[in-house]
Amino acid sequence: MVKKHAPRSAVKLSRADWASDDLPWRGGIGGDELNTDVIILFVTSEDIGDGPSLHVHPYDEVFIIREGNARFTIGEEIIEATEGDVLMGPANVPHAYENVGPGALLTTDLHLSREWIQTDL
Repeated sequence: MVKKHAPRSAVKLSRADWASDDLPWRGGIGGDELNTDVIILFVTSEDIGDGPSLHVHPYDEVFIIREGNARFTIGEEIIEATEGDVLMGPANVPHAYENVGPGALLTTDLHLSREWIQTDL
């Protein structure tokens, strides 16, 4: 069954609407807030080794590396990623990533779903 959305109009959210703390890029925007089927997370992993542990979603997830260096595990693959790289984690495939330094890792993670669904492994 396809969800029906209200007629679309422009949506503008300010940083105060999505930021979770004082770091420039940490927080998230839900699909309902944008009236679309995407969740946007702005993730800052400051320390080497920081990042989400292995988990899975029933929808695709896209990762945009805005700054820093990461090691991704997507299924059986280990992928080294750096600023400007874009990766896709397919639906139902376990994935995780970590900051490998030096410095902070900043990513924008796009969950291709209106609703957050995650199973930690």
